Amino acid sequence: MPEPMHDTPQPAAPEDFPEDRRPSKSQVKRDMHALLDLGRELIDLPPARLARLPLDEPLREAIALAQRIHSNEGRRRQVHYVGKLMRHADAAALRAQLDLWASGSREETRAMHRLEDLRDRLLDSDEVLTQLLERFPGLDIQALRAQIRAARKEARDNAALPEGREPARKHYRALFQTLKTLDFDDETSR
Repeated sequence: MPEPMHDTPQPAAPEDFPEDRRPSKSQVKRDMHALLDLGRELIDLPPARLARLPLDEPLREAIALAQRIHSNEGRRRQVHYVGKLMRHADAAALRAQLDLWASGSREETRAMHRLEDLRDRLLDSDEVLTQLLERFPGLDIQALRAQIRAARKEARDNAALPEGREPARKHYRALFQTLKTLDFDDETSR
């Protein structure tokens, strides 16, 4: 039987040295720059989208202040402050939401198509307007009817335009914007 080895040092496993698992300085820098870039994107968002993000109050206030600052140096400092506050935010969730908004989800695209279809049906039939008013009794019926009449007149005028002229779309688009403000669920606009 061979003799057991006495106190022969074994190579240390990487788990024995937690400091070896720390990120490198370069990785820390890359992470900080990524947070800074994410902060810049948040600063560039319109207030309505910003309100939909899960941000803590100090970060929300710092972003609002950065949006109001116009001097280059002051804005640069505020952007860096926002980047510092981003260390405590859920950057992955924020990035996912920004990516979703940037690429546009299929659901949002389908909702837009349903609104466009509803707008076209409103221009074709007053019965659709009646159904819409039943669904949303608080609508300003006079304003909506005025928009529909103006969009119908605009469509008739566009049909009479000579070829090559750009058709007017002001009232057509305004009607769409009005419909966008309504709180539809999926089955309503079908």
